[in-house]
Amino acid sequence: MFLALRELWFARTRFLLMGAVVALISILMVILSGLSSGLVVDGVSALQRTPVQAFAFAEGTKTDSAFSRSVVTEDQADAWRARPDVARAELFGNTIVNAKTESGVPVDLTLFGIRPGSFLEPMVAEGTPIGGDTDVVLSDSARDTGVELGDTIVVDRLGTRLNVVGFTSDKRTFGHVDVAYLPLNTWQEIHAGVRLGEQVPPSAYAEASVVAIEGADGALPDLAAGDAEAGTAAKTLEESFDASPGYSAEMMTMSMIIAFLYAISALVVGAFFTIWTVQRSREIAVLRAMGASTGFLLRDSLLQAVIVLVGSVTLGVLIGLGLGSGLEDSGMPFVLETGPIVQGAVLLVVLGLIGAALAVVRIVRVDPLAALGENR
Repeated sequence: MFLALRELWFARTRFLLMGAVVALISILMVILSGLSSGLVVDGVSALQRTPVQAFAFAEGTKTDSAFSRSVVTEDQADAWRARPDVARAELFGNTIVNAKTESGVPVDLTLFGIRPGSFLEPMVAEGTPIGGDTDVVLSDSARDTGVELGDTIVVDRLGTRLNVVGFTSDKRTFGHVDVAYLPLNTWQEIHAGVRLGEQVPPSAYAEASVVAIEGADGALPDLAAGDAEAGTAAKTLEESFDASPGYSAEMMTMSMIIAFLYAISALVVGAFFTIWTVQRSREIAVLRAMGASTGFLLRDSLLQAVIVLVGSVTLGVLIGLGLGSGLEDSGMPFVLETGPIVQGAVLLVVLGLIGAALAVVRIVRVDPLAALGENR
């Protein structure tokens, strides 16, 4: 009888209104997904692109801002290198500094101290790799701050001068700050607070923030055993993201907002179909009296929900993608990624169907005699 399709047409105003609400929720889902992905990229994209399986922090280091709190030594790095399940291990420095170019342009940078030629050194898209002690390779996004190839950057308070010799091919940030790769010994001098011209304590050259670990054959090594030998507290690459300043708080906030959005979507759809089911209870009773099975009535009602949800979510996602594409180049931490958006769209449909299913369960309780006037 195509009852579901007929009702969609004859009550099109109601269903279009409901579809508009679901479409707006879908648009919001796309925008929030883009913001969440953008915060991840802006917060830890440099770590994501670091070819390691784990970082070993100093034992007892607090999780929040662990890179700036942790201090490890060359001896601890040697202990990790000696393990058979570790291919390579290098000291890795991480410090956020304020600086400016010689022309006075202010620049905030996260300094990644690495040994030149090690597996931690990034590919250079423009310019040359790190050569001298004062050479730095910057994230491609640092160009937006006004820094150019050949510029000299002066670190505030210390006066350390760094020469920009190259840029990476992609955006690399940490804690929402552009990354600058520089020789480990220069990073150690900056980390020790040594001013230009001052003598460097010999102990400074034996320390770094963490040990960067590359597992044998790209596999994750036994972190617990390595920690026991080296006296460290290792975290996988993904776990180390929480060590970025504010990362965990940002992700928890965005996750809570998105979770409430999904819950609201299910409640709105469920409320709509509850009211709709009550309004059409007499027609449902007539169908039951004519011999329609409970399964048929449930499928009939859920078909309406599927059509409304799939159509509305698809329209909302397309509009959201159109709006989001204009936000990607606006300076806002916003990145459209296919995976999270598809997952969000599927969740909106599934949760909406669950809400609709709960609403139409009352169909099984419809008394066929109601169609024969028993309640009059």
